[in-house]
Amino acid sequence: MMQHPPPEAAPGAMLLSGLDLLDQGVTVFDAELKLVACNQRFLTLLDFPPQLAAVGTPFEAYIRYNACRGEYGPGDAELQVAERVVRAQRFERHDLERLRPDGSVLRVRGEPLPQGGFIALYTDQTEQQAYARLLQQQKQDLEGHVGQRTAELEQARHQLRAAQAANVQLGADLQRSEQRLRLITDTIPALIAYFDHGQIYRYANKGYADWFGRDSAQMSGRHISQALGSKFYAAVQRYVEEALTGKQLSYEYSMEKDDGSTIFARSTLVPEIAADGEVLGCFVLSFDITEQKQTQAALVQAQKMEAIGQLSGGMAHDFNNMLTVVLGNLGELRRHLQQQPALLDYLDPALHAAGRGVELVRRLLGFARQQPLLAQPVRIGELIRGMMQLLQRSLPENIVLDCQLAAELDYVMADANQLESAILNLVLNARDAMPDGGRLQIAANVETLDARAATEWQLAAGDYIRIDVTDNGCGMAPALQLRVFEPFFTTKQFGSGSGLGLAMVYGFARQSGGQVSVSSQPGRGSVFSLRLPRTTPSAQPHGRLDFSGRAGGRERPLVLLVEDDPEVRRVVQRQLSALGYPVVEAENGDEAATLLASIADIGLLLSDIVMPGQLGGRRLAALARQQRPAIRILLMSGYAAPPEAEDDSTRDIPLLAKPFTEAQLARMLDEVMLCPPMN
Repeated sequence: MMQHPPPEAAPGAMLLSGLDLLDQGVTVFDAELKLVACNQRFLTLLDFPPQLAAVGTPFEAYIRYNACRGEYGPGDAELQVAERVVRAQRFERHDLERLRPDGSVLRVRGEPLPQGGFIALYTDQTEQQAYARLLQQQKQDLEGHVGQRTAELEQARHQLRAAQAANVQLGADLQRSEQRLRLITDTIPALIAYFDHGQIYRYANKGYADWFGRDSAQMSGRHISQALGSKFYAAVQRYVEEALTGKQLSYEYSMEKDDGSTIFARSTLVPEIAADGEVLGCFVLSFDITEQKQTQAALVQAQKMEAIGQLSGGMAHDFNNMLTVVLGNLGELRRHLQQQPALLDYLDPALHAAGRGVELVRRLLGFARQQPLLAQPVRIGELIRGMMQLLQRSLPENIVLDCQLAAELDYVMADANQLESAILNLVLNARDAMPDGGRLQIAANVETLDARAATEWQLAAGDYIRIDVTDNGCGMAPALQLRVFEPFFTTKQFGSGSGLGLAMVYGFARQSGGQVSVSSQPGRGSVFSLRLPRTTPSAQPHGRLDFSGRAGGRERPLVLLVEDDPEVRRVVQRQLSALGYPVVEAENGDEAATLLASIADIGLLLSDIVMPGQLGGRRLAALARQQRPAIRILLMSGYAAPPEAEDDSTRDIPLLAKPFTEAQLARMLDEVMLCPPMN
């Protein structure tokens, strides 16, 4: 059997052959702008002829070849060559994309070398979407190259030994060449290594060693389990052993870093097989796929949120219709039992519970980001002091709660329910940061942001109310502060938190025209600051359920009520009748269109938006305006986000959200009757 020299005899030759296995083009030019090394991928990506691969080829030759074939567009070719040679002589680090005339896109990354000259990497960005297909092709190419390179490596080893024995200077040159090749492979953004048939590392580039948190010099000559640890070796042992039988294979693995984060890599093991079939070792080519895994995880979470949103939208419609029936009938019953206080003691809690059901649906839709905020002026002192009992009950006895409201009499423009939820989330987060107790303070102050400060916080210049929630708990490191508002990110144990609390606070703040920020130091506590636009109080708040009585006193035209749910239609019909409006009913758009055409006295159209059949509420409204320009129209909907108008003719029609009370219906009808008709 032929005796093979050990693979460590010529690591430079092995590294040179390894360059042709990369999927990226590589070129190295010395300080005189002459070619030191390049791989076949470089020639292929830029369509260069083989003769340009000769060592010593001047950089100018490549530029002139490109300029003559119009690679740089129209213009004087010699001028284009001169400009690019001057830039290469003053070479600076760069990373850019280049569009070639054939439509392909190359990412070109250049790095200066310590001895002068530079290394450039070329990546075909157009092929990223076909990564799996390229990987398979790469495997086939590697299989073809390994057999051919094995004989060449054996011959090269003998030639190098003879040359070293004959000429000491040649040995010195070879050493410098190996150092240069190591510099090249250390610069390449890939993880490259080689281990022999005894699973002993013979080479690892800097990227490979850094990925594992090791030193490449210390890895050489050590078994895989000693170099990287028994835990990692147990995860890859079966792949290593299978590759040493002569089979090329790929696999993915993960590793936990010292800071607790997890990183992922995809590796390909390519056996080195001698001419007689003996497996000498394996080349290792790995890529960090942590970002790809994170992107996939984010996509899964986004799909989950989309599914939750779709489910919540459908649930909201059904719940709102049911709550319309419940609230309508309970409200009617309460009006008839005004003189029976004993019965009202049973009825009022039911009305209150139904109202809480409405808020529950709104919060569910807010979680799914389908519920528009009901922004209105909110007196900040009144809201926070009204929450104090709830907040105190949410805290253990070893946490002291303090409240400092310098802006107690000021108002913010926000959804009151969502603001309460945001403050509660911040308080609970502060509580969890103080497991051994401490002091928690809620403060509210007026803050005026000039143009510079507003730009820093990504806000409009003006007055804001800043709500600070301060704790003296464990605090956070800077890296954690950067991620604290990310959805599904949590430092709590599994099952102790969803990672959505602070993300919902952030979403509420931005949707309200404000901002939330954190300032913290490990061991010294944290301050979460919620900034919301300052405003002035309005005369009449809107958006909350109330049973304060009936508005009205205006003209009572004949109302055409259109609603496909019979129970909801009956409740709304009773409310209209109680308000003094005569009513005719229709269960769908087609029936309503017939009534509009036949009853001339109809002065107001009250219609649901989403109904079975082709004639929905907005189309019916457009038809009514076309036939009767003087008619008043009010639309209602139980959906979180009802369909938008298909044209501009119905965008100005007011919308009444289900469920609603008789008082809210009365006020809305009064507003509609005050508006001039469309002419």
